[in-house]
Amino acid sequence: MEPEELKEYLDFKADQYENPNFIESDPIQLVHQFNNREDMEIIGFLVSTIAWGNRKMIIRSGEKLIDIMGSSPHDFIMNYKEKTQPAFVHRTFNSNDLDFYFRALHAIYQNGTLEKAFAVHPEIEGIKGRIVNFRNEFIRTDHLPRSEKHLSNPIKNSASKRLNMFLRWMVRSPKKGVDLGIWKEIDPSELYIPLDVHTSTTARKLGLLTRKQDNWKALEEIMDTLKRFNPDDPAKYDFALFGVGAFEEDL
Repeated sequence: MEPEELKEYLDFKADQYENPNFIESDPIQLVHQFNNREDMEIIGFLVSTIAWGNRKMIIRSGEKLIDIMGSSPHDFIMNYKEKTQPAFVHRTFNSNDLDFYFRALHAIYQNGTLEKAFAVHPEIEGIKGRIVNFRNEFIRTDHLPRSEKHLSNPIKNSASKRLNMFLRWMVRSPKKGVDLGIWKEIDPSELYIPLDVHTSTTARKLGLLTRKQDNWKALEEIMDTLKRFNPDDPAKYDFALFGVGAFEEDL
């Protein structure tokens, strides 16, 4: 496709998939169960952390997390005592990891907010720097070395799919009934799409991506075009690339 045709196609597909029906099979449905800002961001962060594998399995594991924390995840975090949580396993994310995440969230909320933990980095620009800043803040809490693998690091060329997805949930406008738009200190223009097998496969078929590995450099290659197509809200095209890759057999 020519660039104008590609933009028109992606705009059409983004509008097609960004609607409340999308929530029915997506882990973001769990976040929509809550109304309190802190509850929503805590559930969103934890569910996005375990968002790999079959989406039905992700949702089931997310429901277990909600069972553990009850109707007020924020209250649970603020009153959390080390190693008091029930057993939890989602693939390689286990009870030790969950204990670390609960304690790290407790420390972040004692000192401020989760949103402020994604502050602008003094040396690294854009959303990459914000993720690095957050990661550095998060791992200040004592933890087993193995737990760090669940917190992606774009400095090491990780595409940081799950953190980018979480940020999309928190930052993008709620007008179409999917994302939440509860964070105002990060502009939607900064967001990157969460790069997974569906989005990268579609991106390669459409000529948006030539790199073979799904890493941060590949993500930047895709975002170079998406930012030109919509500089104010480039992450909206996540719905197009993911929707086509996940729900359509032929491109």
